[in-house]
Amino acid sequence: MDQAVGDLKQALSCVAETPTVHVEVHQRSGSTAKKEDIKQSVKKLLYRHNIVFGDYTWTEFDEPFLTRNVQSVSIVDTELKVKDSQPINLSMCTIALHIFHLNEDGPTSENLEEETENIIAANHWVLPAAEFHGLWDSLVYDVEVKSHLLDYVMTALLFSDRNVDSNLITWNRVVLLHGPPGTGKTSLCRALAQKLTIRLSSRYRYGQLIEINSHSLFSKWFSESGKLVTKMFQKIQDLIDDKDALVFVLIDEVESLTASRNACRAGTEPSDAIRVVNAVLTQIDQIKRTTTVVQFLVDQNVVQHMAVKALIHSDLT
Repeated sequence: MDQAVGDLKQALSCVAETPTVHVEVHQRSGSTAKKEDIKQSVKKLLYRHNIVFGDYTWTEFDEPFLTRNVQSVSIVDTELKVKDSQPINLSMCTIALHIFHLNEDGPTSENLEEETENIIAANHWVLPAAEFHGLWDSLVYDVEVKSHLLDYVMTALLFSDRNVDSNLITWNRVVLLHGPPGTGKTSLCRALAQKLTIRLSSRYRYGQLIEINSHSLFSKWFSESGKLVTKMFQKIQDLIDDKDALVFVLIDEVESLTASRNACRAGTEPSDAIRVVNAVLTQIDQIKRTTTVVQFLVDQNVVQHMAVKALIHSDLT
């Protein structure tokens, strides 16, 4: 437990006594070198370049060992809160090394059988995924949303490790992102899941990202929608039971849940629609109690945003 708390302190720079510089080391796919050997070589590289200005990436190395085994070494996230590059004295900082391999298998589909057809209910990635590599850096905002999200999730995990009483400090590990279509909400969720998997690679062997589209949970057969939801979250629970994995559940277009509930109240939707909404909310409430799960909800309808937040009880919007 103490080691886990120490890892989180290192990952959350505001907790550390000295400034923490995060260094992501992308190990080549065919490399079998031990992480400890890579760490020692990367530390020597950093000591030779004692002063850096902001984020920086090495892709070419003088040392043959690094050339054979490492694709890149990147100093990252120094400019999340400070937009202008500042000189950083690495000898005065705590260096947090995160070594990772990229999974190149691509997504798989989670299918649910319904009568005579299979429904693609979700896409599933094993993280870090090759297709999300570089996505975090490509997202640029005029507010500090990336640093806020990163700090929030790291703090929630720290609370879990410290056994903080949720009755005293309430946190649900649920994040609701809302805004017009095309503003990068889904991409931000994917990038954050990738970033956290790398940041916590010393604690979890890999990450699991399950992306659910709310529309896929509504069956054309009456009374079957609730069963589809239960099947979907049973599959997610199987992933959660793997203690080596950090699990992220992304529910896209979550505003359709609120729309269905409102339509049911108005009498324009069948009662089956309210069943699926209630089933989803119940399942979200159950899995958010698990310390290895982070849930992202994406809402495109700003008008319904407060209704969605009231239903989900999200921590951060």
